[in-house]
Amino acid sequence: MVDVAIVGGGLSGGLIALALNQAHPELRITLFEKGAILGGNHRWSWFESDLSKEGKALMETFRVASWDDGYEVNFPRYRRKLTTGYRSMTSRDFAAGLTRQMPEGSIRLKTEVTAMDAQGVTLASGERVPARAVIDCRAFEPNEHLEGGWQVFMGRHTRCDDLHQVERPMIMDASVEQIAPYQTGNRSNGAYRFFYVLPLGAHDVFVEDTYYCDEAKLDRSALSSRLDQYHTEAGWRGQIVGNETGVLPVITGGNFSAYQASVAIPGVAIAGSRGGFTHPLTSYTLCFALENALAIAREADLTGYQLTALMEARARQHWSRTKFYRRLARTLFGAAEPSKRVDIFSRFYRRPQGLVERFYRGASTFADKIRVLTGKPPVSPRRVIKAWLTRGEPLVASKQGRQRK
Repeated sequence: MVDVAIVGGGLSGGLIALALNQAHPELRITLFEKGAILGGNHRWSWFESDLSKEGKALMETFRVASWDDGYEVNFPRYRRKLTTGYRSMTSRDFAAGLTRQMPEGSIRLKTEVTAMDAQGVTLASGERVPARAVIDCRAFEPNEHLEGGWQVFMGRHTRCDDLHQVERPMIMDASVEQIAPYQTGNRSNGAYRFFYVLPLGAHDVFVEDTYYCDEAKLDRSALSSRLDQYHTEAGWRGQIVGNETGVLPVITGGNFSAYQASVAIPGVAIAGSRGGFTHPLTSYTLCFALENALAIAREADLTGYQLTALMEARARQHWSRTKFYRRLARTLFGAAEPSKRVDIFSRFYRRPQGLVERFYRGASTFADKIRVLTGKPPVSPRRVIKAWLTRGEPLVASKQGRQRK
């Protein structure tokens, strides 16, 4: 018998386990992960302004790469430096921190949960683990009740032979050609494209080729060749020491009540991206995962059904609060020509730094929203209105490579 069974050892599940253990070390917590390591093969990044004081304290458990000198963005007609601190964490460091902090035996790797209910979980081996509360933190699955597009990416960690000369993170280098990530017959599938660059050390650099596109298709060969080209143009030669790929949902709308009903298990709380806790436009999850972990730790004495009700209510509140970002995502996919999508982000990054910070943590004020929407629009207002009134494409796709941020 355990007090809390957590299914899924990704970011959300791991943070919930850590927060519960730190706040209530007397609790018997078990974290089940079907993979060989916690967190998979991912990199999570965030802005220093994203986290609350309590969230920052929880993240002190992990080894994190930090840049206090801010970051840059680069667009076809201008380049800008913002002073907000930036942070990044690998899944390897995430796993190491959790393994170090959690009690021995509380993490069960290579353990698949085949069924769960309000009284516990059943493993693929047939073992039954009774629990007072069960939390489902498995990955998001494409679902017909949600609408939107996709963020497709491939990242590469290179150890350069020479100094790479990159001083700070480049969050978006959209000065590159806005070409399609793949072809379907004679049709070119448009996208907003940018490179993401992190200087991890004097010789180490992480580069990610990212696309906001209409289909969840990851063309590894095409993205790899474009990463090769970017490295060559930058003069970076060396050894590839790591790779990651992913296809993330960019949510523009949908019937969230129907979505919740489709993934619900009576008496089982749902957190993470599966519970709807993502930023609809950026697909960022860390700040929401932290706040949920802290909320669950504060309510650790709840029964399974009570915890389920709490998380369902938090998910509905999150859906309501993030309507503005879904509208912007709908504008991106429904109103802008693929080659012009870069103009939306370019215009946004001319806004004040405080507005940008609040945007990323999903806390835009009413004044922020007005400021984002007013002025000369980068796309036709008529197309924007039409996009807002038209249903988007269902978020249904193959299961290839859905990962992080």
